[in-house]
Amino acid sequence: MQIDDTPLAGLKLLTPTRFRDARGFFCESWNRSRMASVGLDYDFVQDNHSFSARKGTLRGLHYQSPPHVQAKLVRCGRGRLWDVAVDVRAGSSTYGQWFGAELSFENGRQMVIPAGFLHGFVTLDDDVEIIYKCTDFYAPGCDGTVAWNSCGIKWPLDGTPVLSDKDAVAPPLSVLNSPFTNEAL
Repeated sequence: MQIDDTPLAGLKLLTPTRFRDARGFFCESWNRSRMASVGLDYDFVQDNHSFSARKGTLRGLHYQSPPHVQAKLVRCGRGRLWDVAVDVRAGSSTYGQWFGAELSFENGRQMVIPAGFLHGFVTLDDDVEIIYKCTDFYAPGCDGTVAWNSCGIKWPLDGTPVLSDKDAVAPPLSVLNSPFTNEAL
């Protein structure tokens, strides 16, 4: 597996090796002991699967605050999406900075998003599936959202995105009193 650092500490891009033959391919998308040996020691407890019917569907920017913070391993099961993480760890030298990458069924890339980051994505095709693992269970009382257009992200959009009601009224990053610190994560 290829593991690439990003400009944001802890945020990684993984590209599993695909073993191809006439039937298709096989790949190992996560191996806990191998990943722990390179510092990615996560205990995933919940898998999520999301489907977006229309190109331009934007979900995010989401986070889950303490005591139920979530790190995530994100991949695209069908189609293409542009995945984004924003560092909101108070005291981080990269606070408010973002990183984005295309994840697709074809390229097989995955993003490891540590706790303390906002997460969002926009679909680049119709009928896109995203599959992700989380290190804590969903806790409605810890669920938070930041406005998708308040972090300076250069989203690859051709017009107005398709948003949920919750995402359409999310507050801007400028009013977030971040519950995350570098030391606590």
